[in-house]
Amino acid sequence: MGQEKLGIQDPNVIKAFGAFGGGIGGSGNVCGVLLAGVAVISSLYSRGSLEEKENPRMWKLSHRYMEKFAALTAEHGGLTCAEIAKVNWRDRDEAKNFYTNPESSRKECIRLVGEAAHALGELLEQETARETQG
Repeated sequence: MGQEKLGIQDPNVIKAFGAFGGGIGGSGNVCGVLLAGVAVISSLYSRGSLEEKENPRMWKLSHRYMEKFAALTAEHGGLTCAEIAKVNWRDRDEAKNFYTNPESSRKECIRLVGEAAHALGELLEQETARETQG
């Protein structure tokens, strides 16, 4: 979804987000979907060099996305992969169960990815509409 919004098709962009899984490299920390969404926003509104000014929309949209993501994950008690997926990624059996057991928390992660992507898409579409209106 992010690449569609950016108007690109680059497998290296997808590769750059690979280690976001498992709460950044399997550490169980901040959910990679949250980080990826902020990265997409930054790709659209951040500066390309230190000489450029950053677009304040980057901060506003990142904050809105964080709020939406927090609402989506409230039932889990936090924004971390450990709270959402409830997997110890360093335990090989737990990680295997996550990917192979159809009743694992993976279904929740897949749902959350979809909802977060939808929320991000809505934010970006609303911002695009504001930009074109003036």
